[in-house]
Amino acid sequence: MKATVLYAGLASPHAGWVAIDELAELLAYYFDAEVLSPRPVPGTWPERLIRPHQINYESLQTSGGDVLLVVARGPSDLGMVNAIRDCRKKFGKIYGFVTDSYFRAGFVKETALYDAITVTAHEDVDYPKQRFGIAVHQLYQGANCLTWVPREQKEREIDLIGFGRTPPSYQACFSRRFHPATSSHLYLHSPLGNLAGQNVHLERGMLFKLLQRTRISLAFHLYVEPQGDRPRFMMVTSRWLESLLSGCIVAGRRPLSRMADDMLFWPGSTIELSEDPQIAADELVALLARNDTLEQRRRSNIYHSLAFHDWRHRIGVMCNLFNLPIPGTLSDDVARLQALVVSR
Repeated sequence: MKATVLYAGLASPHAGWVAIDELAELLAYYFDAEVLSPRPVPGTWPERLIRPHQINYESLQTSGGDVLLVVARGPSDLGMVNAIRDCRKKFGKIYGFVTDSYFRAGFVKETALYDAITVTAHEDVDYPKQRFGIAVHQLYQGANCLTWVPREQKEREIDLIGFGRTPPSYQACFSRRFHPATSSHLYLHSPLGNLAGQNVHLERGMLFKLLQRTRISLAFHLYVEPQGDRPRFMMVTSRWLESLLSGCIVAGRRPLSRMADDMLFWPGSTIELSEDPQIAADELVALLARNDTLEQRRRSNIYHSLAFHDWRHRIGVMCNLFNLPIPGTLSDDVARLQALVVSR
């Protein structure tokens, strides 16, 4: 099978999307696929006015093949197929994985060109199916667990980490509480490394090494002190999976959704903090005081991440959904994953 993988990560690298870029890189590896990444170009002001979510791209050259696999950060990325002239003639099948599928306004007209797509929430299936008349399946986000799982036990000298978005009132309270010289606790938070640019992929390892040396990782659902005016959803984002895989205790405000119930299903996967940041800070101090009693919970988080949330499990499901052959290298790595699960 001749495959091509299309994704934004090479042309527009961003720290917030590296976890999704890893899916594209794994697909390219397992299917020995051609890799394409279109560079966005500014649209005219009438185009931006009429279609604010439509993005124009520089043209990409490819001879095509049996299947085009598009890894979309959000629904608007499905429009990346526009970078390939006559894409529908060049590829036998076109499939897409859409991450932030809750953002309905982002679905572009090119969605109709796809044979099928996956969306990350069950609630997101009906809209693109009914509007564009294509097959739509639900598939949760994953993580590159086989690569980033802790290989040896490290001292966890970072008490608390907050990477990415932390609600402003919590961030201000925790900074005042833990940064002064009078506090014995270490609170590390964003910005960590580069937000965009070629180094974000290199710094991926830095993030995981920090997490593997961290006791508690903060995670809050998107409705806690929301910022900006775009739609939101109670989704389990990359930070939850990355923190759990690294053996952190995850504390914050858990999403209230079927997605969270399905993905964070084991006892102790998350710890709920108070809606009052001052009380939440006290709860964190109390949690840190009993850190030595939480080792089994850390092991459980790593175990369940390996057993249920590796991207390789998701790729296997994609193969079944899209009627694609399962590569032998994928089967080999799933076996490696299973061996790690047994060893835990």
